[in-house]
Amino acid sequence: LPTILAAMDGAGPLAINWLRAAVDAIAERQMHEKGKLPLAGLEKFLAEKQHDARARRLAYEWIARADPTAPERLIPTMLDDPSLELRRDAVARVLTRADKALADQKNEPALASYRQALAAARDLDQVKAAAEALKKLNQPVDLAHHFGFVQDWQLIGPFDNRQGKGFDVAYPPEKNVDLAGTYTGLTEKSIGWISHHTDEEYGQVDLNKALDKHMGAVGYAWGAFNADRDQPIELRLGTESANKIWLNGKLLTTNEKYHANGTMDQYVGRGELKRGPNVILLKICQNEQKDSWAQDWKFQLRVCDAAGKAVLATDRGGPRPPQNPTAANTSKEQSSASE
Repeated sequence: LPTILAAMDGAGPLAINWLRAAVDAIAERQMHEKGKLPLAGLEKFLAEKQHDARARRLAYEWIARADPTAPERLIPTMLDDPSLELRRDAVARVLTRADKALADQKNEPALASYRQALAAARDLDQVKAAAEALKKLNQPVDLAHHFGFVQDWQLIGPFDNRQGKGFDVAYPPEKNVDLAGTYTGLTEKSIGWISHHTDEEYGQVDLNKALDKHMGAVGYAWGAFNADRDQPIELRLGTESANKIWLNGKLLTTNEKYHANGTMDQYVGRGELKRGPNVILLKICQNEQKDSWAQDWKFQLRVCDAAGKAVLATDRGGPRPPQNPTAANTSKEQSSASE
């Protein structure tokens, strides 16, 4: 079983399906004939975090089926696991513990558990559950910091996207970003870069407010990002508009889709940060659809690793200070949890 599970490392989706079926068939037969599985070998495989996340999850499921004590013994150790499914189970246990402590009016243990859950959580619903509980307890929560949303941008627009023709036109920002430059825009008026900061907790930038409301328009957002080391990262974009993402001049992803719900982490561009200054450039295109639900021209972008953990710029400050004075004494602890 561990040998077949290890074969999932680097395998494609079709091979994964066949290998999973083989594991299930062998494990079912072994359980039926001998009533036990090679738990030591499976637990050793599970502990080796470099293996494929799906293979490790499958190993865990068979371990738990053969040993009812396994979930209580193994899951609490997986709060920082690279497998998001195993991590989710671990976070769920911490949230349950926090809820029980709160119901028993044990506020300090509840606070500690909610902070622990928030620091470990990667799934949006679990982050929201921990954050909402902390807010009800008058504790500061900076979700923009937790997720790694970029909050400071230079914006310019509108350029012409009437009849959708602007999506493939390389306007000046795509050739050379001159933050002091001015250009003729969609309305034949001179346009230039403007500084914009968002305090929206999910890092959302409303281009209708920042650049005025336009139809058939292209807007660009430029952001500087100082990294402490070379590392692979993901730029995760949420927007209802057609878009392109560049990192250090390299096009990472292009998506000519309009009014596609604008969910968090909707589009993912994978690239490499270099130690020191880096540059992010976004192209956000609005079409000419006149329905009221088609008027949003917004975006949010965060920098994170493949597991969704925030990667923060070296010159970015800590979480925002609490607005409620009674929560001030916990801000340092919250900063540690967020990191």
